[in-house]
Formats: sequence, structure tokens, C-alpha cells
Amino acid sequence: MDVPKNVQDKLAQFQNLQNQVQLISMQKQQLMLQNTDIGNARKELEAFEKGKVYRLVGPILVETSKEDGLKNLSDESESADAKIKVLEKQEKKLVEKLNEMRGELQQMIQPPGSG
Repeated sequence: MDVPKNVQDKLAQFQNLQNQVQLISMQKQQLMLQNTDIGNARKELEAFEKGKVYRLVGPILVETSKEDGLKNLSDESESADAKIKVLEKQEKKLVEKLNEMRGELQQMIQPPGSG
């Protein structure tokens, strides 16, 4: 059975959208893990009493104050949260589009007179 060109094209679009959703999901997971690491670092730094605090800037360590370290961690966490929200919105739109396309594909491949 030959699959019509328009169905093949729609399937290709559907698979492309699935790949995009998967990519967004992976990016979101990465950011959530990053946020967990930031939270752990913040707890450690808050419990830190004495000594020098260093922060990684590119390939080097730079001495910083505990307060600046905590502020930087908070800023990083806020940034990750904002990125997660953007990704969630994108993911929601793509999933809606996928569901819409799934319905269209089902109608396209449904035999005439069976619905």
C-alpha cells in the first residue's frame, strides 16, 4: 500500500515536532538538575562559617565573599527558573500541536466510510 505524499509530509512534520518536544524536555531536565545543584551549593555555603569562598569564573577560581556567593547562586537559580518556564510554555504549545496533528493524521489514514 502506497502512502500518499501529503500523509508522508504530515508524518515527517509530526516526527519533527516529536523531536523538538524531546529536545525541550531534555533541556528542561538539565536546568532542573542545575537548580538542584545550585540549591545544594547554597545549603553548603549557608552552613559555611569560616574560611575563604571561591567561585568559578570561566576556567579560573576567584575569591569572593559568602554574601556574594549566595547572591550569585540566587541569581543563577532565578535564571534557571525563568528558562524552565519558557521551555514549559514551548513544550505545552508543541504538545498541543502534536495532538492536533495526530488527529489530522488519523483522519487522513482512516479508510473512507469508517467514521
